[in-house]
Amino acid sequence: MTRIFTLLSLLLLLVLAAPAAAQEQRIQPGVKAGGIDVGELTVPEATAKLEQTAGAVLNRNVSVRVAGRRFRLTMKQARFEFDAVRTAKRAFYSGRKKASVAPDVALAVSYRRSAVQAFAASVQRAAYKAPRNANVRITVRKIYRSRSRKGRALDGAALAKTIERVLTNASGGASRIVRPKRTMLRAKVNANDLARVYGTIVTIDRSSFKLRLFKRLKFSKSYGVAVGAAGYSTPAGRYNIQNKQVNPAWSAPNKPWAGLYAGRTVPGGSPENPLKARWLGIANGVGIHGTSAAYSIGSRASHGCIRMTVPAVIDLFGRVPVGTPVLIA
Repeated sequence: MTRIFTLLSLLLLLVLAAPAAAQEQRIQPGVKAGGIDVGELTVPEATAKLEQTAGAVLNRNVSVRVAGRRFRLTMKQARFEFDAVRTAKRAFYSGRKKASVAPDVALAVSYRRSAVQAFAASVQRAAYKAPRNANVRITVRKIYRSRSRKGRALDGAALAKTIERVLTNASGGASRIVRPKRTMLRAKVNANDLARVYGTIVTIDRSSFKLRLFKRLKFSKSYGVAVGAAGYSTPAGRYNIQNKQVNPAWSAPNKPWAGLYAGRTVPGGSPENPLKARWLGIANGVGIHGTSAAYSIGSRASHGCIRMTVPAVIDLFGRVPVGTPVLIA
């Protein structure tokens, strides 16, 4: 009887001790969570350690520094959450599996990926610097060159991935500062290209009745011209040579100054045609053409067009391609 009583007492003690023993179960030695050693700790102890170490890092905002500016992603924006209890349990159960190397489990974190991507895209836009092509500034007497400028661009998708890695990393007090590098964007037109791009430029100085021809950005030749008379001013502005014709026909405008020719088309080469030899169209019926009234050169005499002597316009015609920039000032 005494023996039976003793056995029952031992069984009762084992039953009562079982919950306590279960509570004292510890994570296997060497197990880590996000690089943090939680081996030989109970789940509650591991939870407390993770909250103190990983939580202190993970709940800090992420700072992106680029182009001399700072951008901040708050954990509220990212909808970030860190579950220390779940992480501790993950470490506990992974340690019970047989493995040659103690596992390092991932931290149990969650965040909204779309929010991270939207933030990265906003940084990408702010950090973008467009390249600037080399260009020319045209005056009637001289051509000035401006040099190109390199641009910079940031890979928004790559930045989003980097931020995601930062959000899940807490080992060794991981930094929450991201310094992405921008790639260089080269201009399509550099200073050395300008002479080719602007191979020919024409300027018309109405005050001095001069047409100047520039080749490869350098002055080449000047010609005397006549410009629009009072009430028929040659329009100022930046234009291009739109078309070229040899012995062009004249479609006379239906206006009083056209006289008997109003609304008619006079064939090219006709003695009645005021457009002699060549035509270089600029805009809105205005162009450069030869004239039989050579005495008008150096005066305001036309109805808006630029007149040249016949030999001069023939000479100019072969030097100026369609598309040539024309400045009238």
